[in-house]
Amino acid sequence: MRGTTERVLNLLGLLQQRQVWTGPELADRLGVTPRTVRRDVERLRALGYPVHASQGVGGGYQLGSGQDLPPLLLDDEEAIVTAVALLVGAGGAVAGVGDAALRALTKLDRVLPSRLRHEVRTLTGAIESFDGGRTPVDPEVLMTLARSCRDELETGFDYPSDATLRRRRVEPYRLVASDRRWYLFAYDLDRADWRSFRVDRMTAVTARTWRFHPRPAPDAVTYVQESVASRVYAQQARFLVHAPAATVRAQIPAAAAVVQPRGRERCEVLSGAADLDAVLLHVLRLGHDFEVLTPPELATRCHALASRLHAAGSNSSD
Repeated sequence: MRGTTERVLNLLGLLQQRQVWTGPELADRLGVTPRTVRRDVERLRALGYPVHASQGVGGGYQLGSGQDLPPLLLDDEEAIVTAVALLVGAGGAVAGVGDAALRALTKLDRVLPSRLRHEVRTLTGAIESFDGGRTPVDPEVLMTLARSCRDELETGFDYPSDATLRRRRVEPYRLVASDRRWYLFAYDLDRADWRSFRVDRMTAVTARTWRFHPRPAPDAVTYVQESVASRVYAQQARFLVHAPAATVRAQIPAAAAVVQPRGRERCEVLSGAADLDAVLLHVLRLGHDFEVLTPPELATRCHALASRLHAAGSNSSD
């Protein structure tokens, strides 16, 4: 049985290397008869691999694409290159692929032989990017956190807080990528509450062998976005903007505000800043009618600024 399995896997590897193989070519490469090749092709089909066969000149066996995605068979060199490419994509060198690259990388990490990990780290360290997009993070840190989220392992790391480096113990749930940074969404065990952490600020990241039972958690993306856009600031404000959510999202970076639809033609905008006037000016510049929802003092500030602007306009006309 082991010999048959190895032979079928070798056949799959050959079919992935080249578009078309003749039966005799495959038989010669595998050291078997054409009849055995036909039986092994049927075994691959039973596993979900769409192997097509055609007769005549130029005909042969061809691996096609199907409705399902069967597992790929990679040799050592291909596995290393794939892992490095995914790490680069997760690091933000390719716009818009960070989340998908990291998800794929965690799947590959399950089956990547330990003998290849050193080569992956070496090659990744030799890659640089001149793109000034996402803040760079240590690939080892990113992978440690991804594994901890996947395997539900308690994790510790040093993190700056009030100009002091403190040790944090967390239950990691999700890694969330913004257009600029990676964040870890986790349950802080010492503070008994949910928190988001910038991955580029973490040091001495270690995963324990202690597994945790997942808690009911808020939506990771929404929580991190609200933290980045408002919770980190001393002042927060909510506005009802008279424009579709898609229109407003195209005008405001995701890291600057949370935009939620309120029907088809209106949306709610949550943002924060050290100075509420700055938030007010930003919403004003969107060019849509809007209403202040919170805080109440911001509505009073709107009236005061409106009066001042009206007076300024009246004086200029004189």
